[in-house]
Amino acid sequence: MDDIIQRAVTVLRRDGIIVYPTDTIYGLGGDAFSDIAIERVYEAKSRLRGKPVSIAVSDIEMLACVAYIDEKAMGFINRFLPGPVTVILEAKGCVPDELTGGTGKIGIRWPDHKIALAIIRELDAPITATSANISGEISPRRISEVNVRNDLVVDGGELPGTPSTVVDLQNKEIIRPGSQLDEIVDYLIRMG
Repeated sequence: MDDIIQRAVTVLRRDGIIVYPTDTIYGLGGDAFSDIAIERVYEAKSRLRGKPVSIAVSDIEMLACVAYIDEKAMGFINRFLPGPVTVILEAKGCVPDELTGGTGKIGIRWPDHKIALAIIRELDAPITATSANISGEISPRRISEVNVRNDLVVDGGELPGTPSTVVDLQNKEIIRPGSQLDEIVDYLIRMG
């Protein structure tokens, strides 16, 4: 396993893009601080420019480097992450505007998957966390369902397949329902 993680990190450091497993579906990863890698992710997915792309982090310190976290957001993060949730927070200046879609906000995944975490940790930087599919097509649970150009595939077997629930923590609003939806709704109601 160490060998494939090292290969993935080498690809990422050279502005390449990888397909990697998460706790939900296969993601398409590029170095979130590389303009070249970000452009390649948009091209591979045929994604409209201006449409935000989430990023994945490996720990709370990395999350705090890319987004502002208030006390309520920290409570939510402590409860649900790592896990199948994307939190939308105010982005810090280091996050490329292309990823925020000009909104000033960034979607952040902290996946509960050892391979994804190992890659991000070894790279020591966030990677893009968008599904490894052409925009609008089925989110891949298996490698055979991946339909985007990439430089390396990291096979993690069959994945659960339910996309992450996307939550805007500033507005306490669910943007996309997915995993753990009922628990998240209950928490947001109690959060007030």
